[in-house]
Amino acid sequence: MKKKIVLAYSGGLDTTVIIPWLKENYDCDIIAVCVDVGQAADWKAIGKRAMETGAAACYVADVKKEYVEEYIWPALKANAVYEDKYLLGTSTARPLIAKVLVEYARKEKASAIAHGATGKGNDQVRFDLGIMALAPDLEIIAPWRIWKLKSREDEMRYLARRKLPVPMKKKNSYSMDDNIWHISHEGLELEDPAAEPLYRKMLAITVTPERAPNKSEYVEIEFEKGIPVSVNNKKMEGAELIKYLNKIGGAHGIGIADLVENRVVGMKSRGVYETPGGSILYYAHQELEHICLDRQTYAFKQQAAQKMGELIYGGLWFTPLREALSAFVDSTQKTVSGKVRLKLYKGSISAAGVSSPNSLYNASIASFTTGDLYNHADAKGFIRLYGLPVLVRSLMEQSKKGGAKALAAAAAAASGKSAAKPARKSAASKGAAPVKAAPGRPKKK
Repeated sequence: MKKKIVLAYSGGLDTTVIIPWLKENYDCDIIAVCVDVGQAADWKAIGKRAMETGAAACYVADVKKEYVEEYIWPALKANAVYEDKYLLGTSTARPLIAKVLVEYARKEKASAIAHGATGKGNDQVRFDLGIMALAPDLEIIAPWRIWKLKSREDEMRYLARRKLPVPMKKKNSYSMDDNIWHISHEGLELEDPAAEPLYRKMLAITVTPERAPNKSEYVEIEFEKGIPVSVNNKKMEGAELIKYLNKIGGAHGIGIADLVENRVVGMKSRGVYETPGGSILYYAHQELEHICLDRQTYAFKQQAAQKMGELIYGGLWFTPLREALSAFVDSTQKTVSGKVRLKLYKGSISAAGVSSPNSLYNASIASFTTGDLYNHADAKGFIRLYGLPVLVRSLMEQSKKGGAKALAAAAAAASGKSAAKPARKSAASKGAAPVKAAPGRPKKK
């Protein structure tokens, strides 16, 4: 029986080349597995291409629902962002794809899993770590790390020599990854950080802000325990909700990010990301948290969000720390329910109102009108204790500059007392009798 290799198959240039390359170099049967996480794809045509280039079988696994509920929502609830801009569209999908590949490898009794990630990219880390975590016994084959092909042009020539169809043209050769959450673009002019992106040529689901309507649009999103459940009072499942917001946000130029980021493998790379629906949801979710979470929880959650973003970006989804952070995040989301109204206008998002049955905003305390729950006089003692470290340091500085007298004066001033003793009152001021002239001395006239 021939060896079986499960291949993560997208139908793009890399994986189209990998099928014949694996057959030539491993003498094996290739089981192509397409993982549908919401990318724009003609799966029937892609499956046909896989078979025409030598696959023994091709499967399509529709995991959009699982992707949204088990991977996107945890990232959203955490407010996980990488390097302030990237909403982790590719990063959240890779661990799920690795999980599906392992499932098919077990089903087909394959001995190896292959993927088309390059030796310079992040995806090789994400795929490898996912497979290692779930199936450490399976061999991992990454052709880009071992074959002699050096470029996309080499790949095109490889297919042409074998009279196999080339699924792309050089002039359109942005490296793209898309799913229900986002679209990423790399390559061509983006490889020069000084060059402005050719957005009109590149963008797929978003218009530039300049081309967005001159009229703003309002959108209201309802959350239940941190998860969006409706838009404009219409209940929706996760995948449908994201698609709807992608359409609205894309039309208003929302969610375009141009980022020079730090890859896991150590180099910097530049990418342009389209995440219109995701940008709206992140903004709305954070606005809701502002009124539902107390200060300590919100502050610590900000730290957890950064770490969560780093873990997801680095392919460390199936790790104890990521799972523990998700458990913490889920605990914080118990009260994050309510509605957020946003205004969309030419690439910008602004808050237009937020409400929650669990809101910690109390008008009787926050209002400029004095209420029963807040006594202004309490502020003095609070500020004194809160600022005690500032005061102590200041006193120390005063003693170094002016000695004991200056220290005493500063300490007295800080305590609200005067350092100088009050002047003694004169006898006249006390109502005493006038002082008489000494006897024998002449009186002045």
